[in-house]
Parts: sequence; C-alpha cells; structure tokens
Amino acid sequence: MKDKARSLRRRQTEAEKRLWQYLRNRQPAGCKFRRQHPISPYIVDFACLEKKLIIELDGSQHLEAKEPDNRRDNFLKEKGFTVLRFWNHEIFAETEAVLQLIYHKLNK
Repeated sequence: MKDKARSLRRRQTEAEKRLWQYLRNRQPAGCKFRRQHPISPYIVDFACLEKKLIIELDGSQHLEAKEPDNRRDNFLKEKGFTVLRFWNHEIFAETEAVLQLIYHKLNK
C-alpha cells in the first residue's frame, strides 16, 4: 500500500498539485497534512490526522462512482474522520471558498 501511495504522489493531478501548495508546511491553521495517505484499505488524497480531516478531490470519473465513494466516505466516518469532497474544477475556479471551508473545519 505504501508503494501505491508513493506512486500516486508522483502522479498527482493538476488539482492535487494546486491544493497541495496551500496545505503543505502546516499552512492552514498550523495543521499538518499528508498527501496520498493510506488508511487501509483506502488511500486518501489529503489527510490531517491531528484534526481527523480528509480532503478528497474528484474528477469526472467520480460522476459514475457514487456508490464506491459513499462506501469509502462511510468507512472513514466510522473511523472518526470528517470527509470533504471537492470537484477538481472547484480548486481552480473557487480556490478561496475551498480554502475557507477547509480552515473552518480545522478550527471547529
């Protein structure tokens, strides 16, 4: 699973690269995020373990994958995580709104 996570980190989408620029180095509220982090049996896009916050970015392939995404979200919620999902285009078109929602969840 670690090898797959490493591979995903090397092949980030443009939306993941963009959001990572705002999440890295404890920028949001002093909280540490990990990218492509394994939470078995899944690998999540971004995770703040301290605040139990998961951020998932969805591209067009997720339009047809609602049921698997729901199962994944329910599993993570059962583990005590809050899951935020954003469409890739939101990262580019509504960056400030996305970041404000993330900061709000971190400061709850």
